[in-house]
Amino acid sequence: MSIISCIGSGNMGFALMSAAKGADIYITDADLEKAKSSAAALGAKLLDTNTEAVKKGDIIFLAVKPQVLQQVLAEIASAANQKLNSNRAPVFVSMAAGWSIAKIQGILGAKMPVVRIMPNTPALIGKGMIAMAASPEVSAQSVSELEKLLSGAGVIDKVDERFMDAVTGLSGSGPAFVYLFIEALADGGVRAGLPRDKALRYAAQTVLGSAAMVQETGKHPGELKDMVTSPGGTTIAGITALEDGAFRGTVIKAVEAAWKRSLELG
Repeated sequence: MSIISCIGSGNMGFALMSAAKGADIYITDADLEKAKSSAAALGAKLLDTNTEAVKKGDIIFLAVKPQVLQQVLAEIASAANQKLNSNRAPVFVSMAAGWSIAKIQGILGAKMPVVRIMPNTPALIGKGMIAMAASPEVSAQSVSELEKLLSGAGVIDKVDERFMDAVTGLSGSGPAFVYLFIEALADGGVRAGLPRDKALRYAAQTVLGSAAMVQETGKHPGELKDMVTSPGGTTIAGITALEDGAFRGTVIKAVEAAWKRSLELG
């Protein structure tokens, strides 16, 4: 099995390394205390520098923020090229919004194997959505190994890289939009007289069950909506209020804004 190095030990890096638990994992982070805590929780080994991480690893996860990635890539480029020239090129796995494979290879080297992924925070509980695109230099065996490593974090979907920024706007940022909706549903329940804990429980389960209905029935959300909406009933009254507030248009604009920001970060 490949040796994994993870540069960065924030929430997403930790979530993905948790999914790969059992593999031989090395961790480095600018925040030494965070790195120590993550390494201890994962049973991983701690490294002092990002260069060491590249020298050790066969698969290098770049789990840093987009604004930091250029600095990290410049720091590790020499070590990466030494391994490339020795026919031991590691596979670099980036989750930085907006950073294309070509831009990463522009710093590390045109022939460097690079995989771009976009996970989301439900990966922390094994319920994530993870889009994946690989450069031609990445072998089918490496792609298969990555899919296996990440499968514990959620659903893996291979996409054409040109869709990655749209994925970022939808599923990458989408959990935050859903949390806002759950919070608002619960606030509505409180306004109607439910205790806060009950309202939150009902709101969260309603969203969970509704999402499962879309996935498991294969029906269009509009069809499922119509199944709940009786003539002159409570649901159509609520839908009318949502439409008065431009609910669907606002959600579309939220995804669009996140997509555009991903393009800007690149």
